[in-house]
Amino acid sequence: MISKTIVALLFAATLGATAAPRAWKSADGQRSVKGEFVSRNAKAVTIRRSADFRDVAIPLDQLFPEDLTWLNANHPLPGTAPVPALPTLLFEPLITFGESRAQVLAKLKTNKDFKATIAETLMGRTGLNGVYRTREKIGGPNASLYFDWDESGNLKEVTLQTEPLPASNLKEQLLPCWTTLITLLTTQYGEPLVAQKNLDLAPIQEGSLSSTHIWKLKGSGTAMLGAARDGNQYLIAVCFSTQEPKVIPAPAKPAP
Repeated sequence: MISKTIVALLFAATLGATAAPRAWKSADGQRSVKGEFVSRNAKAVTIRRSADFRDVAIPLDQLFPEDLTWLNANHPLPGTAPVPALPTLLFEPLITFGESRAQVLAKLKTNKDFKATIAETLMGRTGLNGVYRTREKIGGPNASLYFDWDESGNLKEVTLQTEPLPASNLKEQLLPCWTTLITLLTTQYGEPLVAQKNLDLAPIQEGSLSSTHIWKLKGSGTAMLGAARDGNQYLIAVCFSTQEPKVIPAPAKPAP
């Protein structure tokens, strides 16, 4: 006779072996299907649809970048290391507007998320822009910090930006970076005041940041996420500024 304890343990083990269903979105983010992970290979992921419990294979190139990031983090291919679903990047303790260059440098030296790419003795000649880079890739590429100071030499703006990449890297690197930062910034600052569903590179002007998301920072200031163009290449950037967010309300619909 099997004891109730053993039955309970077997039941718990069965529950633990079943993956929790999740929503899997199409590459354009317009469609989704709910199901649990079954298996994956280099070309596709197989899920068990919640609607009818049928196994369905989804090609990886038809998968939303955020879902692909989750897949690589939780179910990497054999022989490859897991890719973190989110970097351990925390902006809140790092960014304090009004601090001096020396104060910012002291924080960067002890920050575990960034590393210097040149010797500290050379920073007096080069400045801090582009010197500190993320230790972990953000959904694909690395990113570096750039600073803007007011007339008194105090911090007024910080920009985290990736290295420029060709438009052909949109799906493999730019989109995963963009979606990862959306999740990361929303976790820290709550739902954005402005949020666009898609990242469109076509209308971006040379040398300017085309924002897709805006967050209100805790206390004061704004975080603005988007993409910028550098010649024939593009980069993902987050600009943290002392400026307050300016959100233009949608025009009122005419009365029927």
